[in-house]
Amino acid sequence: MKIKVGVFFGGASVEHEISVITMNQAISSLNPEKYEIVPIYIAKNGVMYTGDDLLDLYSFKDMDVLLKRCYKVAVVNDGKGVKVVRTPAPLIGKRVLNTIDVAFPIVHGTNCEDGTIAGFVTLLGIPFVGPDIMASSIGMDKILQKKVLKESGIPVVDFVSFYSLEYIKDEEKILKEIEEKLDYPVIVKPGNLGSSVGIKKAKNKAELEEAIEFAMEFADRIIIEKAVENLKEINCSVIGNLTECETSVCEEPFFSDEILSYADKYIGNEKTKGGTIGGGKGANIKFGSQKSGGAKTTNNEFSNKKIPADISKEKTEEIQSLTKEVFKVLGCSGVARVDFLIDTKTDKVYVNEINTIPGALSFYLWEASGKSFEKELDEIIDIAIKRQRDKEKLTFSYDKNILAMQGGSKGMKSAQK
Repeated sequence: MKIKVGVFFGGASVEHEISVITMNQAISSLNPEKYEIVPIYIAKNGVMYTGDDLLDLYSFKDMDVLLKRCYKVAVVNDGKGVKVVRTPAPLIGKRVLNTIDVAFPIVHGTNCEDGTIAGFVTLLGIPFVGPDIMASSIGMDKILQKKVLKESGIPVVDFVSFYSLEYIKDEEKILKEIEEKLDYPVIVKPGNLGSSVGIKKAKNKAELEEAIEFAMEFADRIIIEKAVENLKEINCSVIGNLTECETSVCEEPFFSDEILSYADKYIGNEKTKGGTIGGGKGANIKFGSQKSGGAKTTNNEFSNKKIPADISKEKTEEIQSLTKEVFKVLGCSGVARVDFLIDTKTDKVYVNEINTIPGALSFYLWEASGKSFEKELDEIIDIAIKRQRDKEKLTFSYDKNILAMQGGSKGMKSAQK
């Protein structure tokens, strides 16, 4: 029998559309002889939908028409398995539309990749692809992530963090702390967003104030980082679990400004505008569908990145080693991508961040490493199933009901003592 894979995508995130694209790329490479795809689209208002039209990226150009052709659903565990049920329940016709054996969250950004979806599929009690709740949360939280990495001896740039309310209450105190601890230029970021949303570089106090105000439009926690000058960015992907993992070749993304922007990642340069839409950091991928094979690419479609990166063998090995270390320290699973900053003047490497569910699932890095996208997807689904089996061996609750063991209200009072 085929494994029914519930692909969760969309969500209330600024990276909603990128999630849709990554989903389309993945389903085009899932082996149809092994898997049956059950699409679960999470609209921006949180309502879930299913339907075959969700498998075609072109259909998302007209959302009103698309959603009318789909079913509103809920995903529930009824004690006999995980079911996709229509909501509200129809007076006539089937209520249960499908079942799910494995959940595959392909989501990006806040309210999704930050542990929200991981928590939901954990409650469903089925195998799921990707990091657990803790790894997802830390992976999305730039502030907590840097603190954990720094405590673990992994190199990160100097930084200052604060809550937006703290800044509003005492702006001068925060600005003074930043200028005392960090030299200009600095990078100002929202504390828990991805895809370069809300990020600005500041070269003086006036620009710093402007950048903070901008970042506060997107998050209630802000991080200020010392900018790495003489910068070279390098990314590396990793597949595995807590005990065993492997790394891909490295890539060097190119960008049109001092900061790799949302447009650089998903729209690309002038050569690629108009006919393509992106699916990962600098990866401009053509529209596709399950039938047309949306993840099929050529080298021409990666004009804003170099794979493998133009760095020495020794530097490649250093970055690959750090990639594995970050993956394990944060407790990740499945496929991730770690982004690095290299100061070309000092040759020092810093970990910028981890993407626990990377755009395009980093398939282009694995293809360049000799692993097909189909093989990559097989591996991360297998990892999910194995993790669930291992988890089921652990004890999370007791069979005995302590409430039934007490002698009424008197017994309960003694139990509380």
